[in-house]
Amino acid sequence: MIHHGLGLAAGFERYRRELHVHCYRMLGSFEEAEDVVQETFLRAWARRDAFEPGSNLRAWLYQIATNAGVDAIRRSKRRVPSMHSFAEVPWIQPYPDRLLDELDPDSMVVSRETIALTFIAVIQLLPPRQRAVLILRDVLEWSAAETAQILEMTVASTNSALQRARATLHKARAAGKTEVRPVSLTERERELLKAFIHTHESGDADKALALVRDDVRVTMPPNPWCFEGREAVARLLRQAFGPDRPGDWRLVPTSANRQPAAASYLRARGDTVYRAFKIDVLRVEEGLIAELTTFGARLFPQFDLPPTL
Repeated sequence: MIHHGLGLAAGFERYRRELHVHCYRMLGSFEEAEDVVQETFLRAWARRDAFEPGSNLRAWLYQIATNAGVDAIRRSKRRVPSMHSFAEVPWIQPYPDRLLDELDPDSMVVSRETIALTFIAVIQLLPPRQRAVLILRDVLEWSAAETAQILEMTVASTNSALQRARATLHKARAAGKTEVRPVSLTERERELLKAFIHTHESGDADKALALVRDDVRVTMPPNPWCFEGREAVARLLRQAFGPDRPGDWRLVPTSANRQPAAASYLRARGDTVYRAFKIDVLRVEEGLIAELTTFGARLFPQFDLPPTL
C-alpha cells in the first residue's frame, strides 16, 4: 500500500503542468488554477484506495480536476453574460509560455488557438458544464462516452451541451472574438514586439501609434477600463510618454498564451531602480497590433522575471 501511494504521488507530479493548463482554461485565472490543481491532488489522495493499479491515471486525474473546476466555477458564480472586451472578465490572467513549453508542443493541450487569451475569455461565456464538455471534447479530443463518464452525464446530454457550447463560440467567432492562429509567433509578430519595446523605451508616441490598427483595443484586467480606437490609445500614450509621465521605462520581451508580450519596468521619478510594473500581451491582426491587454506585475515570478532591473 505504501508503494502504491508513492507511485500515485509521483504520477500526480508528472501530470501537474498539464492539469494546471486544463484548470486554467476552465477558470481563466493562473492563480485560481493552481488552487484547483492542489484541490485535485487532495481529492485524489483521499480516494487513492479506489484507484486500481494499472488503470489510466491521467484520465482519473482529469476526471477529478474537471469536477473540481466545475465546483470552483459554481462557488465563484463567475460567468460572463456577454463579452465585448477583456474588461468584462476581470479575473483573467496570462499564462507564461515558458511553462507551456514544459509540455509536448504538438499536443492539443497547448495548441495556440485554444490557449490564446481570446479563447480563454470567450469560454467564460459558457456555464460550467458546457465549458467542461467543450474543453474535454474539442480541446483534449476525448470521446462523448469518456466525457460523459468524467462528468457523470449521459452521452445524449453531453452531446447536447457540446452543441450549445459550440453555438456560443460560433457566434463569438462571427463577431470577431476568436480566430485560428499559427502554431508559433510569426516573424511579423516578433518585429512588432521589438518595435513596441523600442517606441516605449524611447517615448516616441507617433511611432508607437504607427504599430496599431485604427480599431485597436486596450484593456487592463482586473480594471473595468476599455480604450478603443486610435484616438483613445493616443491619449494613453501621451500620459505614459508626455512631460507628466510617471518616470522612465525599460521593457523585456517575453510571451504569454502563445502571443508576443513585453514586461515593463518603471523607474519612477526620484528612484534609481527600474521596478516591475506590468505585462502587455499583444494580439496581432493583418500585421498590426489589434489588441493590447495589460496585466499588473503580480505574475512576474511565474514568467521568471526579476522584480527589479
